[in-house]
Amino acid sequence: MKIIDLSVTIEDNTPCDPPSMPTRIDYWGHEKGAEHMRQFFPTATEKDLPDGLGWSIEYIQLTTHSGTHLDAPWHYHPTMNKGEPARTIDHVPLEWCFSDGVKLDFSTTPGEGGKITVAHVEAELARIGYTLKPLDIVVIHTGAMKHWGTAAYTSAGCGMSREATLYLLERGIKVVGTDAWSWDRPLSLIAEEFEQTGDSSLIWEGHFAGIEREYYHMEKMCNLDQLPPFGFKIACFPVKIKAASAGWCRPVAMFDL
Repeated sequence: MKIIDLSVTIEDNTPCDPPSMPTRIDYWGHEKGAEHMRQFFPTATEKDLPDGLGWSIEYIQLTTHSGTHLDAPWHYHPTMNKGEPARTIDHVPLEWCFSDGVKLDFSTTPGEGGKITVAHVEAELARIGYTLKPLDIVVIHTGAMKHWGTAAYTSAGCGMSREATLYLLERGIKVVGTDAWSWDRPLSLIAEEFEQTGDSSLIWEGHFAGIEREYYHMEKMCNLDQLPPFGFKIACFPVKIKAASAGWCRPVAMFDL
């Protein structure tokens, strides 16, 4: 079996998130770890530890939406399926997180900042010769990852419209993903267009589609350019965080050789 990692690395002070969502990692090396160990073994001295060194650990401050993660319906709204209580990430049906993968390539069309429409989705499915089936895991290659490691990443790539999102959900899709910062178009572009038009339907339209139909989506995926259109499995089990709107995950694509 060949496995391709579809997750980014969680890093200290990454520039790939807004300042309001900082990631901090405090690395405790083996020297500091020795001091920590002696709290558990108060009579131990340096001579009792290998080379006087102890364990290493890390303290991390981040949001549930830092790094590659899976969003739950609770992130979008308190309700889903037109009125049911929205599920949090600890209640995602795990069987939805392991299924056949499908990649739709929008890295050139509709282009940076563009909105992916139903027509775009239908054209791409026709191009790759694939018919969606229930529980396929559909990932969207936007090309945003070429900006990873820079502040430009948050405004890179294209995003899914409400109608295109519902198009997938109406065909039994439950889990989707993108290599962009958001399932929607870059927030800065949406804000600019909203300011000009006053059209509130533009705001977070891909996410808010989850109010109508339950679905989960991954953001900040990577290596989607290494995937074929289909013929592989995706596993994307999230970390189980009580009552949370998202959970970190390490999605992988698996190919039988």
